[in-house]
Amino acid sequence: MKSFLTLGFTALVTLFAASLAFSETDAEQRHPDVIDVSVSATGDNRFTFQVTLSSPYDTPQRYADAFRVMTDEGDTLGVRELLHDHASEQPFTRSLSGVSIAPGINRVIVQGRDQEFGYGGQTMTVSLPGR
Repeated sequence: MKSFLTLGFTALVTLFAASLAFSETDAEQRHPDVIDVSVSATGDNRFTFQVTLSSPYDTPQRYADAFRVMTDEGDTLGVRELLHDHASEQPFTRSLSGVSIAPGINRVIVQGRDQEFGYGGQTMTVSLPGR
């Protein structure tokens, strides 16, 4: 009897752990992840960003439709809108040019946006060249 109860408890714990893992995987897929960013200064406190996003669920009905550059405080400095899905191009890289950033800001955060769920996912913090 004791081994039957132990076996049942072990199965219950395993099932619970599997459901948590499924939930975490589900949550990770709600937003695109920023997986790479390169920044170049273009003069006059302006910068160009090359941003690589990964959105494994990409479909024409729901896809990564933008990314933004923002301060540590969450102020948006620039947004690149993406007008179509990139289902056949994963991960994909797009640029955002002419982002004006005040001299006192030394680093920024880049974040992706999902067409349905909004901003979220893995972000990347990058230092600005020359600062």
